[in-house]
Amino acid sequence: MMHNLVNVLDKVIGFQTAQAHCDIPCKIYDPSTAQLAALSCVRLLDLIKEIEDKGDLKVADYAQISRLVSEKESACTEVKEAVRIIWGDYFKAPQFEQIPNAHELTHSIMLQASKCKQGISREEGEKLVDLVNQFAEAFWLTKGVPTYTAACPYPPMLDTVYPDLKG
Repeated sequence: MMHNLVNVLDKVIGFQTAQAHCDIPCKIYDPSTAQLAALSCVRLLDLIKEIEDKGDLKVADYAQISRLVSEKESACTEVKEAVRIIWGDYFKAPQFEQIPNAHELTHSIMLQASKCKQGISREEGEKLVDLVNQFAEAFWLTKGVPTYTAACPYPPMLDTVYPDLKG
């Protein structure tokens, strides 16, 4: 009923059609958001472990753990969202030809981020960082931008893939 009414109004008034096809402005893609979120996940896991190692926990410690777990899960969701947008909006046939394992890599990141949400294992977080780094390296390859790997300059100080923009 409502659909028919809108169609009639459209014929009479002639609504303007909005055009959109991307989640973000065209050509503004960068895996660094996913990388920062994956590194944040590991850092949050480290902070949770520091509280656990204290032994005798107080109510404030439990409150802090609750907050850290919530932030860790948000970081994992951010990883998934950032990777999904690049995979879904940027990757097209030419990129899939360059990166034949793009679907598998993206799926692995989704599963690993979920695994990190479900637990508090630093090793699982490190696996997430590694997968996201592989994704970043693949992304920059499709752009023709060389990369290098260096430890990030802040905790958790894990190896991170960076675009070499000097050239």
